Amino acid sequence: MSDFKGKLIVFSAPSGSGKTTIVRHLLKQEKLNLEFSISATSREPRGLEKHREDYYFISLREFKDKIKTDAFLEWEEVYRDNFYGTLKSEVERIWKLKKHVIFDIDVVGGLRIKKKYPEKTLAVFVKPPSVDELKIRLKKRSTESEDKINMRVAKASVELATAPQFDKIIKNYELKVALKEAEVLVHDFLELK
Repeated sequence: MSDFKGKLIVFSAPSGSGKTTIVRHLLKQEKLNLEFSISATSREPRGLEKHREDYYFISLREFKDKIKTDAFLEWEEVYRDNFYGTLKSEVERIWKLKKHVIFDIDVVGGLRIKKKYPEKTLAVFVKPPSVDELKIRLKKRSTESEDKINMRVAKASVELATAPQFDKIIKNYELKVALKEAEVLVHDFLELK
C-alpha cells in the first residue's frame, strides 16, 4: 500500500447523462490533482477506445478469474457477460503518483466504493434533464444499436431512483453550469485553498 492516501471521487449516472464530459473537464483542472481510474471490462472496445487508456479490455474468462482472486475494489455484471470493475491495483497506481482518484462508473459500482470508503469518498450522481433527452443523446453517439440504446434507457429509470443515495446530485441540464458545480464540489471536498 502507498503512503499517500488520496481521496476517491466517484461520478455515476445513466449512460448519456454527461458524466464522462464532466470527469474529463475535472481532469484538466491541475489544482485538483486528479488521476482517472481506468476501469476493467470484459466487453469489446467501441469506436476509437484504446486499451489502458479508456478501459483495460480483458477477456470474460480473465475477468472472472480476477473476481475469484479478489482483485477488484468493486465489479458488476452490467449487462449479460459484460462485466465492469475497478482493479485494486489501479487505485494503488494512482496513489503512488500522489494523486486523488476520480471514477466514471455505473451507479452500483459508485455506491460500492462509497460504502467501502465512506469518509474518503465523494459520490456524485449526474442527473440528465429527462429519460427522453438521454435517448436523444445516446442516438447522437451513433455507437450502438437501437436495441442497446433501448436497454440503456430502460436501465436509466432504475439508476435514476438511486440518486438520493449519493452525496451530491448535479443536474446536467446546462453543461457549463454542471461543469462549474462539479469543480466547486470537488475543490471543497479536497479542502483545497
